[in-house]
Amino acid sequence: MKRMQRRRGLALAASVAGLGLVLTACSDGGEGGGGGGDDAAATFDCADYEQYGNLEGKTISVYTSIVDPEAQEQEASYEPFEECTGAEIEYEGSREFEAQLPVRLEAGNPPDIAYIPQPGFLRSLVQDFPDAVQPAPQSVIDNANEYYTEGWVEYGTVDGTLYATPLGANVKSFVWYSPSAFEENGYEVPTTWQELLDLTDQMVEDHPDIKPWCAGIESGDATGWPATDWLEDVVLRTAGPEVYDQWVNHEIPFDDPQIVEALDAVGGILKNEDYVNGGLGDVASIASAPWNEAGNGIPDGTCFLHRAANFYQANWDEGLEVAEDGDVYAFYLPGESEEDKPLLGGGEFVTAFSDREEVQAFHAYLSSPQWANAKAEVTGQGWISANNGLDRELLQSPIDQLSFDLLTDETYTFRFDGSDQMPGSVGAGSFWREMVSWISPGQDSQTTLSNIEASWPSS
Repeated sequence: MKRMQRRRGLALAASVAGLGLVLTACSDGGEGGGGGGDDAAATFDCADYEQYGNLEGKTISVYTSIVDPEAQEQEASYEPFEECTGAEIEYEGSREFEAQLPVRLEAGNPPDIAYIPQPGFLRSLVQDFPDAVQPAPQSVIDNANEYYTEGWVEYGTVDGTLYATPLGANVKSFVWYSPSAFEENGYEVPTTWQELLDLTDQMVEDHPDIKPWCAGIESGDATGWPATDWLEDVVLRTAGPEVYDQWVNHEIPFDDPQIVEALDAVGGILKNEDYVNGGLGDVASIASAPWNEAGNGIPDGTCFLHRAANFYQANWDEGLEVAEDGDVYAFYLPGESEEDKPLLGGGEFVTAFSDREEVQAFHAYLSSPQWANAKAEVTGQGWISANNGLDRELLQSPIDQLSFDLLTDETYTFRFDGSDQMPGSVGAGSFWREMVSWISPGQDSQTTLSNIEASWPSS
């Protein structure tokens, strides 16, 4: 979808009202500004935007995979920048983004800005189109170093050069549960991996007719991806972040013994008939259970635990309260010890294909707390950023606030989704397929991982 005209009037006024930026008139100091009573731009305090300069008459194109309805929130978050600088943001979201972006680059028709969903995709773009991808300007570098942890900055860096800065983010290391069910049964949130297993055994003993865990990995053409997240989370816990990096970068074989051990640990839960699959069937039912519905057993009382990311909150029935004292909530998937705090997540990255003044200014805005706060205000719930300048109180969901706390806590060791960093034929191909084979007919861990290793591209 493209937006060719600046939006004003009621739509703008509605979003502006929530931005917390409505302070004084921006242009002439007079109430209502000089643009007339219906000119919503006059309600912005533009002093904080003077750093971006006067960009009147300039247009910046943005190309992303984010489509409606999320695209509407993206566009709304640009309005302070547009109104205060005079720039026009021309937004285009496409479900074919990843396939079409290289085509556009090859044809010499790049967008000014693109949102890259995987660090691996960014690296391939820099490698294949070295003259098209622009190194970040100093203003963006300064924002990245000030507002993001070293790990997030590193994911946007290729061969020592920062090309991309984080945009949105998510946390995958969560286990959903029912706070009231825990309270009724006297269960405590586990703080170590062993405590998690002990809790599971206690649930089996207390409730012989209920399976503690519920899980599903069916997701249409992407069936299998939730199981890859399981393995990645456990590799971080059993083998550690350094081995995880070696594995993701194929510096060790995909079927390294440490990875086999991790998959066996996943199987200790997902392939344990005593543990799964609450309310859904036997172990094999995991392959056919829709991932976005698999957690329904928690409010239904047929399971107690469901591993899924913070964005799973969008799948709960609207009548359920997501809160620590609500109907459903999530706790951090614990590490081997309380001090061991690996964290798995993902997100998008902003990169530029033009070094024009207005493009550099917009990139700086997108890497700033100004934009993160504006986006949080217009999103409602279900969106977070790893930008430590984001006002936590603007996040309207408790699980969003908890996710933000974990992402910005330096004691947690963050790692990006591994399959998103691998070659596409593996990360979005053989890895997904083999995990389905692993769970459905009982294929063992070694065979599963060796099959994926054999599929890794030779160049």
